[in-house]
Amino acid sequence: MNKRVRHWGIVLLMVVAALLMAGYAIGAYFVDFALKRGNDTDPLAPPAACVNIHDKGRKVPPELTAVKKNWEAVSSDGRHLVATHYMPTNPGKRWAILVHGYGRDQRYANNYAKAYLAHGYQVLTPDLCASGESEGQYITMGVKESQEIVVWAKQIKEKYPDAQIVLHGVSMGAATVLMAAARDDLPGLVAVIEDCGYTSAYKMFSNQLGVIFGLPEFPIMNCVDVVSGIKTGVKVSDAAPVEVVRKIKVPVLFIHGEADKLIPPAMMEELYTKCEAPAAKFTVAGAGHADSMKTEPERYWSEVFGFLAKTEGN
Repeated sequence: MNKRVRHWGIVLLMVVAALLMAGYAIGAYFVDFALKRGNDTDPLAPPAACVNIHDKGRKVPPELTAVKKNWEAVSSDGRHLVATHYMPTNPGKRWAILVHGYGRDQRYANNYAKAYLAHGYQVLTPDLCASGESEGQYITMGVKESQEIVVWAKQIKEKYPDAQIVLHGVSMGAATVLMAAARDDLPGLVAVIEDCGYTSAYKMFSNQLGVIFGLPEFPIMNCVDVVSGIKTGVKVSDAAPVEVVRKIKVPVLFIHGEADKLIPPAMMEELYTKCEAPAAKFTVAGAGHADSMKTEPERYWSEVFGFLAKTEGN
């Protein structure tokens, strides 16, 4: 009897070990596919998943002609960070930190920077974690990225003590600025512009798992969540602006394209509903993901700067 019990006990342990190994392998594959930058030919290439998610027709915006300076910083976990400071002709107290999306880099903020510079804002465009020239192996969908925004805001305030800072992010950048604004250690913040951000990266990736691979959320996303914590230091489920948006105290403008198939407009509605700070929202008919500014540029900037005008002097 004891031998039989021991036998089945060993079998059970082997089965459990096999399941754990399989779960880790599945999680590791999808974590690397979605979050790890670099490939065999380009160590700075965006994650492989970007091929399936990115708009293939989107080009890098033209370089800006404004006076600029390169900024550097060090993240809380010791990574080298890079950003660019652009200066308008007649700079004032207002600053805009413009935050790029998933698998992009600061160059994709150029069109947004151009509009802010025209309105007299000083502009900072950072390369986020594992993007552009900033160090890091894994994107964390807004967790480490939001910590980096705090680092940049503090550097602005050290150099320009009277700076009034606006955060403007698109897609993952929008999730990043919401998570950054919810922190209590970001100085000088006066407003947030959130353009097509997700409620949670976990939910967004769960949806894409079905779209791209035709696979169910369970158990794959559970494996991804655990393995992402091991590989990146934070779980995918930690990137959840919906859990912290209520902590934001400055005005927030929510923007979304009505034809967004990657991040549905319902996510914006949920974020807007849970935001307890003064908030406004608008949607753009016919605009796909991250295309609101491109689809209706005049209305887009009229809404943005009209909203920001109400925060001046606060």
